[in-house]
Amino acid sequence: MGCGTKKGQITVFIIVGIILVSSVILFFVFRSDLILQIPGGKGTSTNAFLSSCLEDDARASVNSILKNGGYVESPFYASFKFDKEIEKISYLCYNQEDYLPCVNQQPALLSRIEDEIKKSLKDKVENCFSDMTRSFEDEGYEVSSDYNGFEVILEPKKILIRTDSDATLTKAEESSRQENFEITILTRLYELTNVAQEIVNKETTNCDFAYRGYELFYPQFEIEKIQTEDSSDIYKIKHEDTGEEFRFAVRGCVIPPGI
Repeated sequence: MGCGTKKGQITVFIIVGIILVSSVILFFVFRSDLILQIPGGKGTSTNAFLSSCLEDDARASVNSILKNGGYVESPFYASFKFDKEIEKISYLCYNQEDYLPCVNQQPALLSRIEDEIKKSLKDKVENCFSDMTRSFEDEGYEVSSDYNGFEVILEPKKILIRTDSDATLTKAEESSRQENFEITILTRLYELTNVAQEIVNKETTNCDFAYRGYELFYPQFEIEKIQTEDSSDIYKIKHEDTGEEFRFAVRGCVIPPGI
């Protein structure tokens, strides 16, 4: 009888324990709905909402930078014909004088590109943050938010868009606070920019870049060099993983015709 009683007590304790654990799990599940659920079916987190809102514009900015040689809108370029289309290609290294090596136009190219992306997305990031807060409000949340800008960080395999912001959501007497939202855009822009910078550095000192040898050591890059009628050179750097291609122009060490 005593043994049966003990077994019964143990069974009761186990059942009570299971109920308590289940209650705790359910509490955090329902609480996480408040923290993470995005209204309107746009994702499962605030970061997902912002990423969905920014993805197309950020990708367009990256594509323009790749195509134009480090700029969304280049201030210093030459027009070249590609596949029957006239396109603007930025000079990253240039010297108008003959015989002399080109001069690096953007010694801090990575920082320059971060600034270009930030400038192109300035209004869009703020608008996306506002859209996010309005979406929560439409779903019955009380929202307290603060937005103070953002920064763009170029890193291997990606771009980070990190906001200086916070949002507190309140519903059914439950509140949650999130801050400094971060969006990731996958791209090989960082790697391509570093190769472009290395090419420019060699052009400023050697008037040339041994791109065939470089391809042997770094087969993930495919490099093409095209000489134009005005003795400029256009470099095209392609990353095999993504197919992204960075194009830019150089002019230096030019030998005039007839010499």
